Amino acid sequence: MARVTGLGHVGIFVRDLPRMVAFYRDVLGMTVTKQDWKWGIVFLSADPEAVDHEIALVRGEPADSRRVIHQISLRVPTLADLRALYHRVQAEGLQIDETVCHGSALGCYFFDPEGNRTEVFWVTGLPCWVPSADPIDLDAPDEELWATIQRVVERNRDVPMGGVRPEAAPPAAVSTS
Repeated sequence: MARVTGLGHVGIFVRDLPRMVAFYRDVLGMTVTKQDWKWGIVFLSADPEAVDHEIALVRGEPADSRRVIHQISLRVPTLADLRALYHRVQAEGLQIDETVCHGSALGCYFFDPEGNRTEVFWVTGLPCWVPSADPIDLDAPDEELWATIQRVVERNRDVPMGGVRPEAAPPAAVSTS
């Protein structure tokens, strides 16, 4: 029976993205692995050789909001497990937010019974250091999914870990190193 095998990462809404990046990077010693300042998202890892991110900082939520969790992401070991859980979530009548290809992973985002955004994801084994989210159909044949994965990875292949596409560069006053 398909089941999650562990916590992958947590997404946190932040009001001051540059300040929070500096905190997790400079105070806690994490490495910026992916960033897109246009989208307002920065990924960090304590061990980027083992996992491309454990924290996702997401600009958002008003100052008076008590909501801080953007998403809870749970890992599954196989594509078959991802599909099985996707169908199980549908059968439970839960709202699917999106199913996407990140290049490095395929993810199914949904809302749990209390409305918390949750992701189950499968790691493809291919590196992709750009926060991508191309829509996919998890019921598509494996060959079609692999073609999408390859397109996303190829489109972003020149961006190194912690790098950024020119259109997603940070504001001039923000240091990302």
